[in-house]
Amino acid sequence: MAPRKIIIIGAAGRDFHNFNTFYRDNPAYKVVAFTAAQIPDIAGRKYPAALAGSLYPEGIPIYAEDDLEKIIKELDADGCVFSYSDVPYNFVMGVGARVNAAGASFAMLGHKNTMLKSSKPVIAVGAVRTGCGKSQTSRRVAEALMAKGLKVIAVRHPMPYGDLEAQKVMRFAAIEDLKKHNCTIEEMEEFEPHIARGNVIYAGVDYEAILRAAENDPKGCDVILWDGGNNDFPFYKPDLMITVVDPHRPGHELFYYPGEITLRLADVVVINKIDSADFENIQIVRSNVERVNPNATVVDAASTITVDKPEVIRGKRVLVIEDGPTLTHGDMKIGAGIVAARRFGAASIVDPRQYAVGRLSETYRIYPNIGTLLPAMGYGEQQMKDLSATIEKTDCDSVVIATPIDLQRVIKIGKPCTRVEYSLQEIGRPNMDDVLESFVGKIKK
Repeated sequence: MAPRKIIIIGAAGRDFHNFNTFYRDNPAYKVVAFTAAQIPDIAGRKYPAALAGSLYPEGIPIYAEDDLEKIIKELDADGCVFSYSDVPYNFVMGVGARVNAAGASFAMLGHKNTMLKSSKPVIAVGAVRTGCGKSQTSRRVAEALMAKGLKVIAVRHPMPYGDLEAQKVMRFAAIEDLKKHNCTIEEMEEFEPHIARGNVIYAGVDYEAILRAAENDPKGCDVILWDGGNNDFPFYKPDLMITVVDPHRPGHELFYYPGEITLRLADVVVINKIDSADFENIQIVRSNVERVNPNATVVDAASTITVDKPEVIRGKRVLVIEDGPTLTHGDMKIGAGIVAARRFGAASIVDPRQYAVGRLSETYRIYPNIGTLLPAMGYGEQQMKDLSATIEKTDCDSVVIATPIDLQRVIKIGKPCTRVEYSLQEIGRPNMDDVLESFVGKIKK
């Protein structure tokens, strides 16, 4: 029989992993194309032959998802596989309707076909939406494990926005490695905090090659920490799965793909931000967790903030910069920067939209509900330049930077600035040390 022609619908992450783990060496299928969404400048490239394997000597083209129906018909595709994350169920099925109307089948791969097994113990941290506080939870887990004398190697969900072949396996052990691998702002936001805490982090494109490198890292490896992205389920089979939920968006834990999967897979559920969420919303989330995963251990937590220069906020007209993906496909309207601006007495929060230039203007057009915040978009050099120009044009007294990195290190900001940092603080018991105690005990036996 001729192989089934498949299009993988993605966003430069889960799509490549699904191909690598299920399709790459499978003669029953022929992947004729990828499509790209969410992330700019992915369409128009190729998944390179060096990564695609012997069945794909020419590589695989990547098209814009907007052209999906046309591509299905031109390539005579038999099926399409949905392979990206943090989208509502009605959106997923809307894509499915487009696929079916064009004549192809529609599918989603499960973890049985895509999770890789490690020779080391694996803790996975995921979330039901972008912006729940997954990264701060990952950092808290890493710190707790390191305090117990364990060598932690983190592996981050993919963000391969550059040269895919060069990004096959990337290792970050020092700040200089961020420049070495030409990291975007989004990548730096995830990698830099791990580096600052003294643990090595890997990322890239080929996650089996990454896993084997991490298991044999020169610094040693006792535990693999999967630091998930968006609301995707892990690429590695976890021995302990921790999922973070967000009471600022009650109900989203049951209506976003694949966030509900991460909730149902969880051994531990962290209800974050209970210090700033409404009690009623906390109870909605708690009830939903109990309904779909009654056996999970629930940890209550606050997302605590610190500000290095409160005087830059007090009485000032401030521009607030937040993590980009949290505001765009994460749909958040409030973050640590807004909380800090209100808590430390800003006179007002300046609306940056009228000052946006270039790619930032495009971001506001695509995501019109961002509101009076500036997303730290930096997927490429031009976006970083546009971000800097937008900050300079904005009529404000000072800038509140609530991204996980020192933004002034990577772009020029000619105005008074203060950094907002945020961390996970468990409230009551059980806490993260309780959760990890039995896990660590098994490792040390």
